[in-house]
Amino acid sequence: MITGALRETGRLFALAAEVGRAVFRRPFQFREFTEQFWFVASVTILPAALVSIPFGAVIALQVGSLTQQLGAQSFTGGASVLAVVQQASPLIVALLIAGAGGSAICADLGSRTIREELDAMEVMGVSPVQRLVVPRVLAAMGVAVLLNGLVSVVGILGGYFFNVVMQGGTPGAYLSSFSALAQLPDLYVSELKALVFGFIAGIVAAYRGLNPRGGPKGVGDAVNQSVVITFLLLFFVNMVMTAVYLRIVPPKGG
Repeated sequence: MITGALRETGRLFALAAEVGRAVFRRPFQFREFTEQFWFVASVTILPAALVSIPFGAVIALQVGSLTQQLGAQSFTGGASVLAVVQQASPLIVALLIAGAGGSAICADLGSRTIREELDAMEVMGVSPVQRLVVPRVLAAMGVAVLLNGLVSVVGILGGYFFNVVMQGGTPGAYLSSFSALAQLPDLYVSELKALVFGFIAGIVAAYRGLNPRGGPKGVGDAVNQSVVITFLLLFFVNMVMTAVYLRIVPPKGG
C-alpha cells in the first residue's frame, strides 16, 4: 500500500514536471486554453461570489464579537480583511476550482482515455500533455488568480456590511484599521496561493483523468478521487505557505 502511494505520488510529480516543460514548447494551444478558461470561469464565478458573502459575514461577525470583548473594536476591519484575503479567499477559490472545474477536466480527460483518443494522438506524434493538459492547467491557474480578487472584494464588502449594520460598528473605524494591520504583501501572498492552488487542482485532475481504472465507472471514481486528493493537498500546502509567509514577512508595526 505504501509502495503504491509512493509510486502514484512520483507519477503525479512527473506529470507536473512534464507540464512545466511543455508550457514553453511551441505551438501553444491558444484556442484550447481560451475555451477551457471560459468554461472554468463560467462554472465558478457565480458560486464563488455567493459563497464569499457568508464567509466574509461569518469572519466579520466572529472577529467583531472577539474584538468587542477585548475592547479593540476599532481593529475589526483590519483583522477581518486579513482573514478574508490571506486565508478564506484563496481556499474558497481553490475548492471551487477543484470541485467544479477540476472535476470537469478529470471527467473529460478520463472519457478521452477510455475511448483511446490519447493513444491515437500519441500514434500521430501529438503529445496529449502539450495538446490537452497544459491549456487546462494554465486555465485553472488563470481563473484562480482572477477569481481570488473577486472573492476578496465580495468577502470584504460582506464583512463590512454585517459589521457596520449588525454589530454597530462605524464605517470610519472599519476602514481606518486597514492601514493599521493590512499591508501589500498580504495581497501578494493571497494571489500566489491562488496561483499555486490552481496549479495543484489542474495537475491532480489531469493526472486522475489520464489514469482511470475500470472503464466508465473508473472515470467516475477518478473524478471523486481527484477532488478529495486536491482538497487534502490544498489544506496542507496552505498551512506550509502561511507558516513560511509569517516567518518571512513581519506583521505590520512588528
